Amino acid sequence: MINRYRPLRTCYSENPVLFIDTQSSHDDLLDAAEQRLRAASDLLETLYCLCFNQADVKDIPNIVNILHLLMQDGCELLEVARYNNPK
Repeated sequence: MINRYRPLRTCYSENPVLFIDTQSSHDDLLDAAEQRLRAASDLLETLYCLCFNQADVKDIPNIVNILHLLMQDGCELLEVARYNNPK
């Protein structure tokens, strides 16, 4: 049996504070996943279009971390939505 509140894997503390409500509606889970995946996609598109002449190398880990959080959360939401799919 799955717990109702599933902690996000992107939480690195011993006591997670961010959770997915596994009993949320299928549509709500998909909407939340789409929001995160779309934000990551939009950021990647923006980065693709930018000129990096003025970029600072210290920004790269920050951008990668943002993309990781958005993609991981989106994928986890999709996993829960798939499990809760009303067939």
